[in-house]
Amino acid sequence: MTTLQAELHRLYLLENASSDAQDPANGEPGLIDSNGCVRAMVLEVALLAGCNGVTALWHGVQDELELPAPAMAISGVSAYHVWFSLREPVPVAQAMAFLEALRLRFLADVAARHVVMRPCVDASGQTHHAKLVPARQMETGHWSAFVAPGLLSMFADEPWLDLPPSPEAQAKLLANFESIQPDGFQRAQARLWPHNVAAAPEAQTAPADTTGPAKAHEGVDPKGFLLSVMNDPAVDVSLRIEAAKALLPFYEAPRRN
Repeated sequence: MTTLQAELHRLYLLENASSDAQDPANGEPGLIDSNGCVRAMVLEVALLAGCNGVTALWHGVQDELELPAPAMAISGVSAYHVWFSLREPVPVAQAMAFLEALRLRFLADVAARHVVMRPCVDASGQTHHAKLVPARQMETGHWSAFVAPGLLSMFADEPWLDLPPSPEAQAKLLANFESIQPDGFQRAQARLWPHNVAAAPEAQTAPADTTGPAKAHEGVDPKGFLLSVMNDPAVDVSLRIEAAKALLPFYEAPRRN
């Protein structure tokens, strides 16, 4: 195992990933495990939205949520990526809800169409995740790469590399980042909770009720969190379906002998 592979395993990869979640380029374990859980959470922000919002997000999760700094990457196409690492895997629905909350808190000035969450669920119910970085992008021939946060503005016009980045340099960069511990993730969810269940600003038809379920479930455990997501009509239906899937083990009837 190379030093870069070791860092990717430390931060993002899963040993029990499902076979269809593997990176076909090198056979590495993928980002979604066989139980539908993830350690990597990625926000993709379109280049035309500018890098200022991405930088504000990077600072905000550290200053306001007291989380470890996420890694930043250029997509190799036309976007910036912010990679969050979890120490322990969480269900896809919980990861999606967390990323949506981050978008609403720190990227509210960026149109929702310019922000993509990974993992995500398509109309058919299929779950997708981000492509591992670094990698050559088939549609452009350019390379994605992790970059130092302070250098993101250097890629304001061209978020890619023409040549493959040095694996040793990429590994050295990733060595500076740490995973979010379970207690830190729970605290961050509690602080973000009002945003987790609110509709996106352009879709809201009434002011958010700060005395309702969102306030009542502040600091809730993961099961309660998923129940609230599943039952909230303001949340996208694909996310509610994923929350329901994640809750199935809690409610399946015991098998009779």
